[in-house]
Amino acid sequence: MSAASHPVIDPVELTRDLIRIPSVTPADEGAMDVLERALTGLGFHCRRMKFENIENLYARRGTASPNLCFAGHTDVVPTGSTEAWSSAPFEAEVKDGVLYGRGAVDMKGGIAAWVAAVSQILAEGDVPGSLSFLITGDEEGPALHGTKRVVETLMAEGEAIDACVVGEPSSSQHLGDMIKVGRRGSLNTWITVHGKQGHVAYPDRAANPAPVMAKLLTRLNDQVLDEGYPEFPPSNLEITTIDIGNPATNIIPAEAKARLNIRFNPTHTGDELMTWLNAMAGEAQAASGLRIELEHLCSGNAFLTEPGPFVTAVQDAVEAATGRRPEASTTGGTSDARFIRAMCPVLELGLVGQTMHQIDERVPVWELEALAGAYRRVIETFFDRT
Repeated sequence: MSAASHPVIDPVELTRDLIRIPSVTPADEGAMDVLERALTGLGFHCRRMKFENIENLYARRGTASPNLCFAGHTDVVPTGSTEAWSSAPFEAEVKDGVLYGRGAVDMKGGIAAWVAAVSQILAEGDVPGSLSFLITGDEEGPALHGTKRVVETLMAEGEAIDACVVGEPSSSQHLGDMIKVGRRGSLNTWITVHGKQGHVAYPDRAANPAPVMAKLLTRLNDQVLDEGYPEFPPSNLEITTIDIGNPATNIIPAEAKARLNIRFNPTHTGDELMTWLNAMAGEAQAASGLRIELEHLCSGNAFLTEPGPFVTAVQDAVEAATGRRPEASTTGGTSDARFIRAMCPVLELGLVGQTMHQIDERVPVWELEALAGAYRRVIETFFDRT
């Protein structure tokens, strides 16, 4: 296909097409079809990779190296009360130069902007290497059958990706003021203390799990995990729920449940933190005589893409496009970059994230167009320097 035959894609219209698909995790509802049609028209070989009930897409144009990948997700979080929206969340209405809709910022807008940037480049020529897309429908959910599975499959097949930009809304206040070069790890732990139900007037005939749970949680909460790590804040443990579910006033409960989350820097690994939590629970169990069960789920360890040619190229490109040099940050939650790091250097660059996951999620039209321009500069700079 010649360069002249490639269509130039409007980032705003493609974002609107994607927003109109109510792809709330884990539903796809045709979002991948919309993206696949656009990429096929640009000469990409599209491969659908479905794991369990999750739709994923890996698309590549070219066979030569280097291979610059863009990663993102078409799934979105629930809308909340639709009555609270000033514009219906899946209508993709533009009002006063602002596009409203679930996924406008996180991150259908980012996907559309990179597709538009690629289309602009291909309309004028080609790149000396390959371009690829790794898109999942499971980033906002458990993230078990999305990017994680795709990366594992591609690595097993010997697929090479040399660098990756994830289109998460990394900008803080102004477009291009921040990129994310690392993320903390995340560990969820469910705790159950098993006691013995009985009448509150006869505590000798029962075993109350509530005080045991309270003491254990207090010990965990008081623990200083670390003092921080270069480029990262200190790790933090947060108790997210305590549940006993006892409707009666005169019953000692049979069990107490709690859940906690640890966001951790590279000082720790998920396995090390699980071992520590198990040991603390073991001590509490030995002291109380009550059985304590823990269940863990580590969604990913911390990672950091060190300063180097890739990070510098992206910073230079964004500065040239926007007039501001992005800060390299590790703040925020987790993203699928934690899985992609196993293949190549990865960073996040995208829209301003002020309204992501909120009622009236929205993005100015000019910002989508400007992001497409910044992405184009990133692609050109990457290939110029590689």
